[in-house]
Amino acid sequence: MQEGFSNFYKREGDRIVCTLCRHYCKLKEGQTGICGVNKNSGGRLQTLVYGKAAALNIDPIEKKPLYHFLPGTTALSIGTVGCNFKCPFCQNWRISQTTITDNSTHITPSQLVAATIHHNCQTIAYTYNEPTIFYPFARDTAKLARREKIKNIFVSNGFESKEVLYDMQGVIDAFNIDLKSFNPEYYKKHLKGSLDGVLDTLRLIKKLGFWLEVTTLIVPGVNDTQEEIHSIASFIAQELDPYTPWHISAFHPNYKMSDWSATSIKTLTHAAKIGKEHGLAYIYMGNVAIDAVTKCPACSENLITRKGYMVVSNKIKNGCCPTCGKEIEGVWS
Repeated sequence: MQEGFSNFYKREGDRIVCTLCRHYCKLKEGQTGICGVNKNSGGRLQTLVYGKAAALNIDPIEKKPLYHFLPGTTALSIGTVGCNFKCPFCQNWRISQTTITDNSTHITPSQLVAATIHHNCQTIAYTYNEPTIFYPFARDTAKLARREKIKNIFVSNGFESKEVLYDMQGVIDAFNIDLKSFNPEYYKKHLKGSLDGVLDTLRLIKKLGFWLEVTTLIVPGVNDTQEEIHSIASFIAQELDPYTPWHISAFHPNYKMSDWSATSIKTLTHAAKIGKEHGLAYIYMGNVAIDAVTKCPACSENLITRKGYMVVSNKIKNGCCPTCGKEIEGVWS
């Protein structure tokens, strides 16, 4: 396969249908999809951002956020331009909401893996913008990375197609998926996505056995009602499992919502209380100056203590609580 061209499409008359995400954009010759970076080029799907990193950094794994996946390690994090959602609160809008690429830089999958090894990172995180739209590049990189015992992480809005999710088996190791709301109209009108599509993705990720953590950005006046928080917590507990880590993060004014109020700690604390009422074992508050502590669900022993993105204490032994012996859900080595 020629670099930048993808097998994730099917033909439909004089168009091709992109099968990277659940929009399933039908593209005429020369047309790009909703993401702006996947194009019908000569009757084939071309990923215009293949190898074109808009952001490349070394991050703590906790910043993704992943708290039950190789804690205390680092991830080489990469993102491109473009996105298949239009979130008005996006913190990375300068790259996600543009399709202008920097053609002066190019990184190959092998170069990315070599950089990961050089910087002693244990994982590669496909993040910053929506990685599903550059999955052909992520896929090629991840396959090389796995040969070097490097794990691969998707930080995503959860709008992957079923075709891509099944293909990710043996390619991607862990996900953090944003469950941004439980209001289908909000997803449709403001985010330009589908709640049902995201919920289906979450169920399928769990079914296929990937490690999964879920993040909800609590935005005042948008998704902070008791009813909505109860619905999100109930879905995670009942349709995923109560041991799926739930990150409830504070909104800070940004992008098209720069005049909005920030989320209070009181609101996050109340959301965490609701999560506990639904039996969720691992709930973390993010974007606030509060230590994130992983407690044993059986005996309440403090197992991992984090200050910001730094792990300051980790007592988990062989994946278990050293006090009562309960196996702690996660990937620890």
